[in-house]
Amino acid sequence: MAVAEAEADMNGFALPKEPGVAAVAPVPMDSLVVVEILCSVEDVLGFQPKDATVRTGGYTSVQDALDHMMPRLESQWLKKQGESK
Repeated sequence: MAVAEAEADMNGFALPKEPGVAAVAPVPMDSLVVVEILCSVEDVLGFQPKDATVRTGGYTSVQDALDHMMPRLESQWLKKQGESK
C-alpha cells in the first residue's frame, strides 16, 4: 500500500486509512510502477512473472490491479508447480 499512498500523494489526495477502502480508492497505478512491485516479489514467488501479467496502461486502483493480476499469477504458479487450472 506504500506505493498506492505515494501515487495518491502525487495526485493530490490522501489514501483512506482503512485497507478495504484504500484498496478500491481511485488511485491510478501506472503499469511501470506495478512491474516494479512484481520485480520486488520475484524471490517470494520463486519465478519471474510473464510480461503479460501487467496490463498495459495501468490500473484505476490497487484492487483493479489485484483483480487483473492474481488469476494470471496463480496460473503461472500452478504451471511452475506442474499443475494446471
